[in-house]
Amino acid sequence: MVVVTRIRREVLTLPAARLGADNPLPPLRPLDEVHRIDDRDREEMPRDMARQLGLEPLAGLLPVRVRDGYGRTREPRRVEALVIENDRLRATVLPGLGGRIASLLHLPTGRELLYRNPVFQPANFALNGAWYSGGIEWNIGATGHTTLSCAPLHAARVPAPDGGEMLRLWEWERLRDLPFQVDLWLPEGSDFLYVGARIRNPHERPVATYWWSNIAVPEDVRVLAPAEEAWFFGYERRLRRVPVPSYEGVDRTYPANSPYAADYFYEVPDGRRRWIAALDADGHGLVQTSTDVLRGRKLFVWGAGPGGRRWQQWLTEPGTGGYCEIQAGLARTQLEHVRLEAESEVSWLEAYGPLDAPPGGEWTEAVREAEGRLASALPRTRVEEAYAAWKPCADTEPAQTLAVGSGWGALEVLRADWKLPGTPFPESTLGEAQAPWRELLRTGSLPEPRRVRPPGETLVAPHWRDMLETAPATPHTEYHLGVAQWHAGDRAQAVRSWERALPLAPSLWPLLRCLAVADQEAGHHERAAERYADAFDDLCRERRDDGEVWTAAVAALGREALEALLRARRTAQARAVWDRLLPAVRQRGRFPLLHAELLLAEGSRARARAVFDEDFEVADLREGADVIGRLWARLGDEPLPGRYDFRMRPDPV
Repeated sequence: MVVVTRIRREVLTLPAARLGADNPLPPLRPLDEVHRIDDRDREEMPRDMARQLGLEPLAGLLPVRVRDGYGRTREPRRVEALVIENDRLRATVLPGLGGRIASLLHLPTGRELLYRNPVFQPANFALNGAWYSGGIEWNIGATGHTTLSCAPLHAARVPAPDGGEMLRLWEWERLRDLPFQVDLWLPEGSDFLYVGARIRNPHERPVATYWWSNIAVPEDVRVLAPAEEAWFFGYERRLRRVPVPSYEGVDRTYPANSPYAADYFYEVPDGRRRWIAALDADGHGLVQTSTDVLRGRKLFVWGAGPGGRRWQQWLTEPGTGGYCEIQAGLARTQLEHVRLEAESEVSWLEAYGPLDAPPGGEWTEAVREAEGRLASALPRTRVEEAYAAWKPCADTEPAQTLAVGSGWGALEVLRADWKLPGTPFPESTLGEAQAPWRELLRTGSLPEPRRVRPPGETLVAPHWRDMLETAPATPHTEYHLGVAQWHAGDRAQAVRSWERALPLAPSLWPLLRCLAVADQEAGHHERAAERYADAFDDLCRERRDDGEVWTAAVAALGREALEALLRARRTAQARAVWDRLLPAVRQRGRFPLLHAELLLAEGSRARARAVFDEDFEVADLREGADVIGRLWARLGDEPLPGRYDFRMRPDPV
């Protein structure tokens, strides 16, 4: 038998915005995450669901940094891709951008089975900021889009269960300190892409984890799943059980029928095959199915309202078709985490392929017919057999490296001497970011920076915090120790560590900024504003050039300082901060909006309105945020212009 599966490199050229440098300020504030619910809704849900909703929610993003250095200017850029194909399907994978499957093309018909975004445009949807739409993404870590959305993953060729080749993707997920892998392969003659996925917990303690495979498809479809009920979640943060397909007299399985952005988590009965499909009016589309461990199925819609349409334009090019998302996860809803026992793993198999079935008419009949067509194209037993055949291959060592991810996994493996067959994290992947922590591990001391620059990343897991506590108490070590203590909830001790570092620290602004955040969280906004002003003064004296790293620091601290000073009504100091910002910084992120707010605070309502008339863009506008609308309402009674309307929920009654 000749196996025709091929894996090859390819370079895509896309209109793409630059990602830019990460925010160098440690994210000390509570996680800004939209997947939170009103506590009243817990009373009506199953016990296991209620328990998982409360299972170890993340308090913050540490040790991950915020990615907010991107903009809205797109230019043709080269994007490295890996292509896996047989004679039926071609999957295009972006290893440098979260390992996303950007395209799944059915070769006999020439049909694209996914929504393929024609541009790369980051937006503020991931837990740590930068995220982009389209394709199939792998969400691991915590409720929301993964912090690896725009990060490189390791990739390699691996022998497949049928003797051909698999494409393996793997990384170290830092929010939960867990390694994971995704194996892609195409059996000969198969219309279905197989995906074997595994999350491992090498720790001697249980860990909460999370997974949702997120599939973007064109929105002019009907979404079918084997369910009569769903858990409905909107941006009002209410979770309630609703009937499927119709809710409040409207068939919500047609994405265009929903007025606002919303999630529908389908309640698939126990024992029923797990699948979800999106079919167009002609009955053509994509189906996803899996082994039963991946129990959840979901439909996300942007809604037909002006805010949802604006977001669609924002994430791609105006004039292109819209999209919705069908998803599959480890729990009923995306609001839950699941428990992964000590020194254990969870794994499953997914399959993606074309499905032809009539989508219209009565719900039960449409689901029955689609399920029958799926059973003919890919019997449930075949998925189970493919999973059983893949499991022994999950530990197979990669044959050829195709892409390299981060060095954080290598650092953790070096520290604990873990054996993780199938997902190597070699010391050769350790880089500049890991170097000081490797030195701490080797010598017990955290080395001082060799040149003046913003501080590097802080590791906050208990084992690293313990090492920092026993290391020589230099100002640099005290800074990182304070960040780790803050993350652990010991805020008083964190403040003491930062205060101890101040008298001898060569750079004051990182410490002053941390203390300012501590003041804000404690309600001392006047003192926070004063510290922010001092921190920005010190940064402006210290910065060495206008390169990307220093510009990112000035932008990050400048934004926080402006917000704190405006909140404390220190308008003159806020103006002084604004005047020292570089022109390029004033145009990025939320700065145009902050400028309008500053002008309004100065009493210049007409000039603040003029900022809106200049048609600014808030490149890092957060999913679900209504800051633009609130400021506009302070300027007058006119309706919010459509270009600024990103509202994802109805106005309060």
